[in-house]
Amino acid sequence: MSAEGPLIYIIAGEPSGDLLGGKLMAALRQRLDGRVQFKGIGGETMAAQGLESRVPLSELAIMGVAEVLPQARRIFRRVAETVADIMAQRPAALVTIDSSGFTWRIAERLRQRGETLPLIHYVAPMVWAWRAGRARRMALWYDHLMALLPFEPPYFSAVGLSCAYVGHPVVESGADRGDGAGFRRRHGIGADAALLTVLPGSRGGEVGRLLPIFKEAVTRLAARYPSLRIVVPTTAIVADRVAAEVASWPVPSIVLRGMAEKYDAFAASNAALAASGTVALELALAKLPAVIAYRINPLTAVYVRRALKVKYANLINVILGREAVPELLQQNCSPEKLAAATQKLLDNKAEAAAQIAACQEALQVLGYGGISPSLRAADEVLQVIARKSGK
Repeated sequence: MSAEGPLIYIIAGEPSGDLLGGKLMAALRQRLDGRVQFKGIGGETMAAQGLESRVPLSELAIMGVAEVLPQARRIFRRVAETVADIMAQRPAALVTIDSSGFTWRIAERLRQRGETLPLIHYVAPMVWAWRAGRARRMALWYDHLMALLPFEPPYFSAVGLSCAYVGHPVVESGADRGDGAGFRRRHGIGADAALLTVLPGSRGGEVGRLLPIFKEAVTRLAARYPSLRIVVPTTAIVADRVAAEVASWPVPSIVLRGMAEKYDAFAASNAALAASGTVALELALAKLPAVIAYRINPLTAVYVRRALKVKYANLINVILGREAVPELLQQNCSPEKLAAATQKLLDNKAEAAAQIAACQEALQVLGYGGISPSLRAADEVLQVIARKSGK
């Protein structure tokens, strides 16, 4: 360990992991009074914490069997390069975040080469939902797992993998502290105008599939709400593509790049139409009623449908055991159905209020109101390092 503190190698393979990584880096700095160094792979949030990513995140943010296969050779090359870099850097620990298709291969190869450095994974695979055998596979490579949900650790301790519940970082995202009035004022949106947040995803494939459908849904809504305005928060990976496509929409639309005004937009909006993912939890925290939509490649969909053991895609619904937030997936993800479900939230205040109340119930399970999940995660990382070093 150098005078500048331990070197911790962190790898995130997609934007949601980048958000976790950025918060973990900040928490580690807080716990170590700034005496820590970072190397690895991440996106804009981790870059804001000083990380120089050795691989562009856009190369790795790929989802689905049909989508990954054409990129397999490049991904394997990046795995090999990253393994070599880790062994050359000799970090105090490696923390991989979600993205098992990429991160687990790195952990496996490190172990195959006899590497004994502490391997920690952040975000437990949803073995309670599908592919339960992944828990046993993880136990072969990792020293420790940090889970986001309180019911997850037993699935992994049962196969000999140390696992701790740290809470879901979405509860400390700040999504509940947006300035809605300020956002409307800055963008010239009247208090009575209907404002819809549209979130088409953070990966190129998601955006390509969902934006055309969302455009048609928005067109239908515009016919009913003449004063309708649209705001589209994006990530760096897809911002240019989203801006180019949204420019042709028949409704005045604002494309936001990065995090600066994202939560202000949530607070200013009346409803949201969003791709399934972590952002659905941010919307719940912001008390913004939403319709969740998703489409994946048909080949991938067949595989997922056969393996899935849960009824819902949105974690809010999974926790509650009921569809509190509307989910329109695959063939149900159509302009007609999306527009109808969104219209219900815009017109029916009781419907919107019921969704908001249900989401607050689920957020308590995720650690809302408790100790910062990122600080808990940082403490877990430091404890694993201490155990491995015998201190």
